[in-house]
Amino acid sequence: MSAPEIDEQDGVGEPDGFRRLWTPHRMAYIKGEDKPATDGECPFCRIPTLSDADGLVVARGNSVYAVLNLYPYNAGHLMAVPFRHVAGYTELTPAETGELALFTQHAMRAIRTASGAQGFNIGMNQGEVAGAGIAAHLHQHVVPRWGGDTNFMPVVGHTKVLPQLLADTRDLLAKAWSEVA
Repeated sequence: MSAPEIDEQDGVGEPDGFRRLWTPHRMAYIKGEDKPATDGECPFCRIPTLSDADGLVVARGNSVYAVLNLYPYNAGHLMAVPFRHVAGYTELTPAETGELALFTQHAMRAIRTASGAQGFNIGMNQGEVAGAGIAAHLHQHVVPRWGGDTNFMPVVGHTKVLPQLLADTRDLLAKAWSEVA
């Protein structure tokens, strides 16, 4: 079976033979929609008030929770977030620092159990100039990686293809989280 011939594009512009993978949900991120204007609008403060399923929360601790990234780099991209609204790593208490580290380790174990991740990018961006999308509330990214997970799509198409809905990923990781406890 051969691919259908491309006579016209669904979008505008000159026909060029390329198929388009539209990801309009990313426009909210690009435009900075729902980015908090004040501390009272912080999504990381609002998420714990929601149900785990509605907030995409994978696990809750005493001072930290694990949540799926709404705009993931890869499937299973989690964040470890302190409940307390602080911007800087140096503002954490020793207990918060310890639980943040434990949640990061636990996230890695859960993601490996659920998806067989072969590696991870782990980190936090401190301040807007360092790339923090929500600089007012500290959060640590745990991004799973697999051999060959970067292909032409992000490089040429500036698009990331994710194979699973966030709600399904949350359910898988929440189950794996309890298994590795």
